[in-house]
Amino acid sequence: MSTARAHLEVLPRSIQLVLWLGLLALLAFPWIGSDFYAQMVSRMMILAIFAMSLDLLQGVTGLVSLGHAAYFGLAGYLLAFMTPPGEPVSLWWTLPLAVLGSGLAAAVIGFFVVRTQGIYFIMVTMAFAQMVFYLFFDNKVLGGSDGIYINFKPDAVLFDLENKQVFYYFTLACLVGVYLFLRRLLWSPLGRALNGIRINEHRMRAMGYATFGYKLTAFTVAGAIAGLAGYLWGAQTCYVNPELMGFHMSAHAIMMVILGGMGNFAGALVGAFCFEYLLHLFKDLPTVGSFQMGKHWQLWMGSFIVLVVVWAPRGVLGLVQRLGGDRDA
Repeated sequence: MSTARAHLEVLPRSIQLVLWLGLLALLAFPWIGSDFYAQMVSRMMILAIFAMSLDLLQGVTGLVSLGHAAYFGLAGYLLAFMTPPGEPVSLWWTLPLAVLGSGLAAAVIGFFVVRTQGIYFIMVTMAFAQMVFYLFFDNKVLGGSDGIYINFKPDAVLFDLENKQVFYYFTLACLVGVYLFLRRLLWSPLGRALNGIRINEHRMRAMGYATFGYKLTAFTVAGAIAGLAGYLWGAQTCYVNPELMGFHMSAHAIMMVILGGMGNFAGALVGAFCFEYLLHLFKDLPTVGSFQMGKHWQLWMGSFIVLVVVWAPRGVLGLVQRLGGDRDA
């Protein structure tokens, strides 16, 4: 199997069509939908950025992290700490600092965790994330379990992020930029090396590749992109709490990647939208007799993910490709 076939570097026409139609729908949505649904779609786009950052680790490099949400939440907290109580703070220096802070945290943690493999890697990433979670959860100086409110959205000068439509298109621009960056990375020497590590790390070492450095780079870049998503989340909701760093947030990102299809970033993007839509759908299920179906949305979501893994192991995009009649993926 070629590299392109393994990771959809050359996207089939059916998937390209889905992505182009999706982009057109996102561009038109604020003019069609209400403000409430526009904010919901903005949230979906933020989570799509988060899911794509995890896909760099999980789908491309083969590193399954249960602590990826730590960098997502950390960037949101950095925005909260940098925003004074009485006025907005500049977007143009707080956004790079938040992304840099998350990337730096990922580099420090990654220096230790990428030395491990398999189940040990999974458990160590979760252990570090739990350490970060309880650092904020148990510390009143850092907001404690109640979290921190952000009184103002960042000031961009050139445009007003307080305007919901402007914030929507800014988030969309970030989503497209991250997707194009990660797609380009697949074709780069770094992307080829990461793909090789996923397939056979021992062979890559035998060929002279310093796999530790490549994995640490992937871990750092993924953490920085997760930080971008966390910053946008904090800017949209104007509130951050330790739950953003929790295990459940990391698990949701993993389910998004699995649901859409791993390794090409388009799958993570589509998976995030599908996951959030299904989440709202299952939460709104009616009560049957004395059984509150919506209250047990985790049961329906888990069952759905199991069905996807069994019947469409390559995710939603793999199913689209099969229905579209494309042979190469």
